[in-house]
Amino acid sequence: MLLSQSYREVWSLRSKLIFRFIFSYFLLYILLMFTSSLFKTPFKWIGKSLLGFSYDFDVSGYGSGDNTYAYITLFVNFVLAVIITFSWSVLKPNRKEYNKAFYWFLVVLRVFIILAMLLYGFVKVFQIQFQPPSFVKLLQPLGEFSPMGLAWTYMGYSKGFGMFAGLMEILGGVLLIWRRTATLGAFIVIGVMTQVAMMNLMFDIPVKLFSIHLILMASIIFMTDIKRFLSVFIKNKSTEAYDFYHPETSKSYHKTISIIKKIILPILLIAGCVLGYLGQLNISDQNHRPALYGIWETKTFIKNNDTIPPLTTDSHRWRYLLIERKGKAVVKTMTDKLVRHTFETDTTENKISIYSQYSIKDSLNFEFDLPKPNLLKLWGKIESDSIFVTLEKKDLNEFPLHSRGFNWINERPYNK
Repeated sequence: MLLSQSYREVWSLRSKLIFRFIFSYFLLYILLMFTSSLFKTPFKWIGKSLLGFSYDFDVSGYGSGDNTYAYITLFVNFVLAVIITFSWSVLKPNRKEYNKAFYWFLVVLRVFIILAMLLYGFVKVFQIQFQPPSFVKLLQPLGEFSPMGLAWTYMGYSKGFGMFAGLMEILGGVLLIWRRTATLGAFIVIGVMTQVAMMNLMFDIPVKLFSIHLILMASIIFMTDIKRFLSVFIKNKSTEAYDFYHPETSKSYHKTISIIKKIILPILLIAGCVLGYLGQLNISDQNHRPALYGIWETKTFIKNNDTIPPLTTDSHRWRYLLIERKGKAVVKTMTDKLVRHTFETDTTENKISIYSQYSIKDSLNFEFDLPKPNLLKLWGKIESDSIFVTLEKKDLNEFPLHSRGFNWINERPYNK
């Protein structure tokens, strides 16, 4: 085997070259993931002078993991790994084995993957990463969705599916804690993250590089036990128990490590559950519903005593007023333009203040009346124009995504 977790006195030249490269590459990758911003000056120079990126780009990527700077960092990562591998091979040509270094390298990979799987798993279980379709999404025509927006809405619609995906990621990460279950853990991680990577690739989600690297890391761990896996599952042959190499043979050391693992596991799981629950409370729709929560559809829009007809070419007439979260409101005009506002409601005085999203100086002050739970009347001024708007609350159960639910029995496909 090229790579193995059992002790080998002499490694083949190919095994040593592969180890030197993957050791250099992946440790650099993990290091640069947290420190690449410190090298923005030389990295930007490399991008513009050597790689020919003539446009300006931001180091942060605005939340994208596949931005230009990330690819420059990956290029530097690869080149440095090749240089280190070559230099290492020249300086240490007669080194017979790297058992100890490979052991600690796998420990680093396992810890990194464990933390990544627990993080991504818990944010799915508690519906933090993928949230239910917002009012804006419910009213948005399918053709206007971006591929990523469609994928995010698909995942966010079903809490159960998101929880399942998250639990599988957590399971893969937890199994990597122990070496005897690491092969199974790596196998699960490869399966789960391949599905994630394919979604990232096919739906243009900018976490492609990271998800692919997690698959590669898990594959390295899995490949160390590939011979036994093939014997059992492919060749239908018996196999022997794995003789794991460990640089430390002291029984007290192994006992201490075992105790630490037993302590850390519940701490990680409890911390993940607590932080996930608190995160869910912070973003949950139920905990941020304002007084006028709902999709309000404009029935009459009167401007300076003239009733404005609902023409789809009118960019000023409101079509919907979307009030979904405290302090936020979105106006969707007849041309489907979305205007986002900061929103304040005084239910005592029956007054509303709507501010520009980017300024608290430019405000629209309205009075309102709620004669029925599903009927809202607003009046006030927009600049010098007097406005009177009557809105009707849309029943969310009119949307099949809200009302359909789960059904064991389907007499015919309900595919709208």
